[in-house]
Amino acid sequence: MTQLIIPAEWAPHKAIWTCWPTAADLWQEDLAPARAEVAAMIRALVAPTPAGKVGDLVHVLAHGDEAVASARASLPAQVQIHPCGFGDIWLRDTGPIFAKHDGKAIALRFGFNGWGGKYDLPFDDSVGDKVAEAACATVQRAEFILEGGAVDHDGEGTVLTTRQCLLNPNRNAGWTEAVAEAHLQAALGAKKVLWLGDGLANDHTDGHVDNIARFVGPGRVMCMAPFGADDPNRDVLDQIAADLRAMTDAAGRALEVIQIPSPGLVEDEDGEAIPASHMNFIIGNASVVMPHYGAPSTDAALRGLAAAFPNHRVVGIQSTAILTGGGSFHCITQQEPA
Repeated sequence: MTQLIIPAEWAPHKAIWTCWPTAADLWQEDLAPARAEVAAMIRALVAPTPAGKVGDLVHVLAHGDEAVASARASLPAQVQIHPCGFGDIWLRDTGPIFAKHDGKAIALRFGFNGWGGKYDLPFDDSVGDKVAEAACATVQRAEFILEGGAVDHDGEGTVLTTRQCLLNPNRNAGWTEAVAEAHLQAALGAKKVLWLGDGLANDHTDGHVDNIARFVGPGRVMCMAPFGADDPNRDVLDQIAADLRAMTDAAGRALEVIQIPSPGLVEDEDGEAIPASHMNFIIGNASVVMPHYGAPSTDAALRGLAAAFPNHRVVGIQSTAILTGGGSFHCITQQEPA
């Protein structure tokens, strides 16, 4: 019997897909800074390591003539630009989750309802099919709501998620852990689901796991330790680490839990805490790109990530403008396995 496999993010990529910030009405004065941050991320992903490890092929969706021209002028020549409509740049959630089945590329498509009805933007329900078509991947649909940032994979059938998001009645009303696990087994090939509780404060995704805990190797999970006495997520982060230390993966291994410091308190222009996270990194073929927000914890977080990925170049890139839209580098990317 064949098994659908979602490779771990650190497995070799055929490509990484992302979007070019376009909607001036959404980004306003942050449009140009967000474009600069996305361009810096892309340059880091395509670059080889000093030892010659080859970087990623990056595909960029750009909506409209101005965006296509801006992307072409801002990005390395080897980047592939695709004119394509999308609501906003959060392709991790609106795009497909790429999988392998009998060696063939599969694009898993799920229902999308604007993170529980918060945002209704044109093309967000169709951009995933456009990406799958451009990637020449066979679409496989599941009739339930799921965003890619809500689940993390170890490549061996272990899926990490949160109750706050997956069991939220604004996604799939009536879901229990058992019902959710049955759907994840059928659609994602999940052999074991590991449940965390809540995500970061003021996260409009209702606790996406890619902001709080990530697999970084077989049996290894990274999460954040609180930073500073005023860290708004202190209790949540402590609980996440404690829960992970009590868990085993699908292979029966006790999880090795690695902590790096959180950014601590990062506020918006109104003084509200925003969901800044170093966990929203993207693992490329040659580089790991970690978002930072100018916090004093940045260097220590980069050192911890570099220790977890000794064969990658670990790059920290400012993501303050992108965060005004609610996410960071992992939220705007989707890897396509080799």
